[in-house]
Amino acid sequence: MAFKEGDFLEVDYSAWDAATNELIATTDEKKAKDADLYEKGAIYGPSLVILGSKSVIKGLDRELRSMNAGEQKKFTFKPDDAFGNRMEELVRVMPMSDFRAKDIDPHPGMRIEIEDTVATVKSVNSGRVVVDANHPYAGRDIVYEVKIVSNITDDKAKVEALGRSYGAKPTSVSVNGKVVQIGYDSKFRKSADYFIGKTNLVASVLTMLKDYDKVEVKEEYDKAEMTKQGKPETGEKEQ
Repeated sequence: MAFKEGDFLEVDYSAWDAATNELIATTDEKKAKDADLYEKGAIYGPSLVILGSKSVIKGLDRELRSMNAGEQKKFTFKPDDAFGNRMEELVRVMPMSDFRAKDIDPHPGMRIEIEDTVATVKSVNSGRVVVDANHPYAGRDIVYEVKIVSNITDDKAKVEALGRSYGAKPTSVSVNGKVVQIGYDSKFRKSADYFIGKTNLVASVLTMLKDYDKVEVKEEYDKAEMTKQGKPETGEKEQ
């Protein structure tokens, strides 16, 4: 079975730096913990991949299209098909004063945003900071072990999968003509992360599911449930 552009796949994968055998990414929580790669709050388990959406590296997107649901394979990708080749022009030397002005104390390994680009601090010396905007694994061969868990074809299931990927899986989903209706009951904790995830979900539904023109969101709030959960994280500072 060949998959095509726009297909929704749930995928389990692990990726390693081919030269060092260092695990750099995984959907397996145990592997992440064993490799000291575990991130609290991260979503483990099958990851949603929408073919053609650039959610995975180019080589993996290509190879997934020729696999079958339930199939597992291992690939080694060269930089062109992985995180790209290193570009020396993306390495810059910046004055420490630029960081001090933003109340930032840079140190090697720190990830920072510079002019809408994420870069890594490589060194700090004599009032100068070397930053590298290349991907941390640019120029490396990358090994992927991947299994296609499922091919999602039902639109409601696609919305649920999108919600899960943003940490905001709806407690109810329905479709009515050109409208997608999503709901969050009073037991769903509506933290600051929820509001961001919900916004991303709505945008993705309208972008990825071409048959729908409108998304309606229904939210339920219950005083007793909110008291049990604690004060919602609104992101606003108390005065």
